[in-house]
Amino acid sequence: MIKEYIEAKYGFKVHTAYIAEVKRELGLPMYDAPDTVEELKQLRKYPTAEAIKDALRFYHNYLIIIDVLC
Repeated sequence: MIKEYIEAKYGFKVHTAYIAEVKRELGLPMYDAPDTVEELKQLRKYPTAEAIKDALRFYHNYLIIIDVLC
């Protein structure tokens, strides 16, 4: 969902490792993955952190609305 949102709104694809990095920085809960990467091999080529934060805010607000309606 986050990857699709960013591609639709910002026009570029984002790797799941970047999403995980931002979630770690924000202290959000994450699932344990067997192939977790602690350090990324390449630097960001786009302003991905802001796009990821925007997507997380969007989906957080969306989930709150769904909870209120149900």
